[in-house]
Amino acid sequence: MRETFVASATELLADPRTTIVLADISAAAFAPAARRYPDRVLNVGIREQLMVGVAGGLALTGQRPIVHSYAPFLVERAYEQIKLDLDHQGVGAVLVSVGASYDRAAAGRTHLSPADVSLLDTLHGWTVHVPGHPDEVPGLLRDVVCGQDPAYLRLSTQRNSRPYGGDGALRVLRDAGPGAALLVAVGPVLDAALAAVADLPVTVAYTHRPRPFDTAGLRELAGTEVILVEPYLAGTSARVVSEALADRPHRLLSLGVGRSDLRRYGTAADHTRWHGLDADGLRRSVDGFLRTASARG
Repeated sequence: MRETFVASATELLADPRTTIVLADISAAAFAPAARRYPDRVLNVGIREQLMVGVAGGLALTGQRPIVHSYAPFLVERAYEQIKLDLDHQGVGAVLVSVGASYDRAAAGRTHLSPADVSLLDTLHGWTVHVPGHPDEVPGLLRDVVCGQDPAYLRLSTQRNSRPYGGDGALRVLRDAGPGAALLVAVGPVLDAALAAVADLPVTVAYTHRPRPFDTAGLRELAGTEVILVEPYLAGTSARVVSEALADRPHRLLSLGVGRSDLRRYGTAADHTRWHGLDADGLRRSVDGFLRTASARG
């Protein structure tokens, strides 16, 4: 996804309204673009707060800045500047992160950011895209750069076996029929979710856009059992789902990255397993949830 982003962002520099702002991360990858557009590929050095502040100033002049770094450096370290220099000023920028929740787990806790989407969820009017495949990246990036509102594109080394695209509305990939439990998978957790419920009466829907969440689609598809699988902090979208279904009886299982095991190193695959986001872990969680539903019935 990172390589696809660099190529797509470089193409978008043909629009003089577009500027890329970096804090050393991916500076080498953008070096050819910097030589071609020296005034619109800006590397501020290892100063992430300044990076976002510069983007806010550019946005106030009418530019559409693309701001890029690892998720913990971009969202967590520079959160105050996102809040004040973008959100408070009422200007839009496109934040693009790599690293996701634990892609660089071998680098330790400094490179883990499972709380990035929940942090941006405290602000107003942000669109959040979590692509599940590199081929979904160019269209999503182009759409948000050509827009006006603040947007966050969360890239990962994890991926599904194929792209699904779409506009972010819930897309049904497995229909288990009326009354079935509904599982909503966000971005790159889809393949594991499909494998986990392959022989269960569970409808599976996909989205790469958790914000704004497709609440209309959710209401159309949801029965009484809803399972939410997100590749970041567990429960991040629980509020949205619960509010959308507040007028009807329902049970919600929120799966994602937990608050334990984040001090461990290992690989991304290790963390996926530790947090129960591989197919076996998801199956155990879903089985327990559905057994409880059967017992209550």
